[in-house]
Amino acid sequence: MMSSQSIVDDDERASILAEVKRISGRRIEERRRFQRKTQEQLASEVGIGVRWLREIEAGNPKSRIDDHFRLAHGLGLSAAHLLIPMLFLEHHLHFPRGLLHDDMHELESLCIELIASFNVRPFLHRQRSRDETPGAVRLVLETQPEPPESV
Repeated sequence: MMSSQSIVDDDERASILAEVKRISGRRIEERRRFQRKTQEQLASEVGIGVRWLREIEAGNPKSRIDDHFRLAHGLGLSAAHLLIPMLFLEHHLHFPRGLLHDDMHELESLCIELIASFNVRPFLHRQRSRDETPGAVRLVLETQPEPPESV
């Protein structure tokens, strides 16, 4: 069930996801060609069929997002090439495609620093204590200690 304050409705969400898959497919193909890998080599490395890789590179909206992530990681691309365009599109902003050709790791680091600057540590401690169960995965955010406030 979606909140009435949701940014996008279900049809628009499907359209956004299809556009992200199209962008991702192009980026995967560009990176594969840059690395001088054949479709057969990449498909074999990540464990998918060549025909399915062709569909993903062509931007097939029925492709699975986890296959996009697997291919991205197999080519050394970060998850940002999928997630950042999605954020832009969900907020009805034009995505500057030139960003995909730059170093996304630097942009990711800046995003992480910005999020960390919102002082999420107290929230994480509260959440972790609520969720602590045997075998639970914990998120640990390492930040520099804040300097003491001057009086």
